[in-house]
Amino acid sequence: MRHIQQKLSVARGERLAELLFKNARVVNVLSGEIYPANVAVEDGRVIGFGDYRAKRIIDLKGAYLAPSLIDGHFHVESSMLTAGEFARAVVPHGTGAMVIDPHEYANVLGLDGIHYILESTKNLPLDFFIMLPSCVPATHLETAGARLTADDLKLMIADERVAGVAELMNFPGVFLGAKSELAKIAIGKGKAIDGHAPGLRGKNLNAYALAGVRSDHESVEVEEAREKLRLGLHILLREGSTERNLEHLIPLINAHNSQNCSFATDDKLAGDLVNEGHIDHSVRKAIQFGVPPITALQIATINTARHYRLHNLGAIAPRYWADFIVFDDLKNFRVRQTWKKGVLVAENGKFLGKLPAKISMPRSTMNLRYAPKNWAVKAQGNKKIRVIEIIPDQIVTKEIIVAPKIENGRVIADISRDILKMVVIERHRATGNVGVGFVRGFKLKNGAIASTVAHDAHNVIVAGTNDADILFAIQELERLQGGQVAVANGKVKAELPLPIAGLVTDQPLAKAMNLIDNLNAAAHALGCDLPAPFMTLSFLALSPIPALKLTDQGLIDATKLQKTSLFV
Repeated sequence: MRHIQQKLSVARGERLAELLFKNARVVNVLSGEIYPANVAVEDGRVIGFGDYRAKRIIDLKGAYLAPSLIDGHFHVESSMLTAGEFARAVVPHGTGAMVIDPHEYANVLGLDGIHYILESTKNLPLDFFIMLPSCVPATHLETAGARLTADDLKLMIADERVAGVAELMNFPGVFLGAKSELAKIAIGKGKAIDGHAPGLRGKNLNAYALAGVRSDHESVEVEEAREKLRLGLHILLREGSTERNLEHLIPLINAHNSQNCSFATDDKLAGDLVNEGHIDHSVRKAIQFGVPPITALQIATINTARHYRLHNLGAIAPRYWADFIVFDDLKNFRVRQTWKKGVLVAENGKFLGKLPAKISMPRSTMNLRYAPKNWAVKAQGNKKIRVIEIIPDQIVTKEIIVAPKIENGRVIADISRDILKMVVIERHRATGNVGVGFVRGFKLKNGAIASTVAHDAHNVIVAGTNDADILFAIQELERLQGGQVAVANGKVKAELPLPIAGLVTDQPLAKAMNLIDNLNAAAHALGCDLPAPFMTLSFLALSPIPALKLTDQGLIDATKLQKTSLFV
């Protein structure tokens, strides 16, 4: 700590503090109390409580003063915003720190992607702590733009902004003791090691925890989360744009276990962050469903800071950073002000912080090789087909088996039964890999939607009603050098260019939100009724999440983590 003697002098009351927050109702997440106090700040840190003299006094007139909020697990790329524009979106909602996994950048750009996020998150009014991506690629069942080993991660683990090793998505590899996965856990010893184990229970979960994993954000039901909690896993209560698990998991929380829980959003779109909120939304929802306000705020602050060893964050006490939120009502929780190291950075929904100059974009990442014949599906007699069925508000899917619609000896989309054709094309190395499948749940009546955001390898993914529009959508993504499009009858209905790794826009927040809104509106005009159609589309390639997914290598049985056939 710099200027320690000066700070000690201020703490003893011998010198004037730089700043005094007067007449506050302090939310003390360390003691679990709320009480009236004055809070003195010097050089961006809390100095103490009491009747201090100060150069500047902020009279809160009885408003609540709490530590700013922390997201325990997020992929900033999922907002499709640069780090600076992301800060513009969430800081007014009281967010002061993020634990992020640049998994998407790394799957496209490798170590260059991690270096890019480390550089682009510097000098912002929002702290970013990096978890090193452990699964690049996520599984052997997809083709990513890079491959990272434990030796690669070892090069960066000592960085002070690296909080640990990110979600170990290859959970069978962990509980089966694969050397590659155990090596990644080993290099993270002494820091946090995040898990990712959807549906994992019983003895295999015992082995997963024994290997060294310390958290999980994939629970969708209370009993699953409770079993993980009993084994010592820190439970991240997820509430994103499409993964809305918080309401189902709230019954898990009680006075005895809440310290082992944190809030996380994982993936959330720019518009949802601005309009619905960020971690403040999770706090509101938790309170709404009966969690005591002080407990909800502990889950949103100190619990996360302690789990990830974010020193001097997550509480209001001497030595901690003066990262505060000000609000007026505990039950109707709305952040009025956000302070970062003693500086007001947002007020009444308006971002007041300063953003540094943009850094240069990474290299181009669109390298395709394909032909329309690659996604023609020849019928096989009377055989039925496997179809991916979307589950609204979840990233897990169902596998259904149906009789195909056949025309001229080929299996085609069947709008009457809401069955669309899906195509995934490898985009990193021009391998020519093309996966073809079918999906139910989009309800498109015409056209196609396509994206270069396709978790986790981020190849081109398209869902459409006909082959002509599927081809046209792919060509448009090539022209944009990455992005998302909605097309119909050979015309672009809306598009969102994503020139940064095919994942992120270079546009400012307001423009990005407008483009995203137009894109979703275009998909809805084509018949889709999902609230976030492109985010839903992006998760249909996520091979470690059950039950059925599609990658550039074909249909994947994500429960068994192996390829499966289209025809039954």
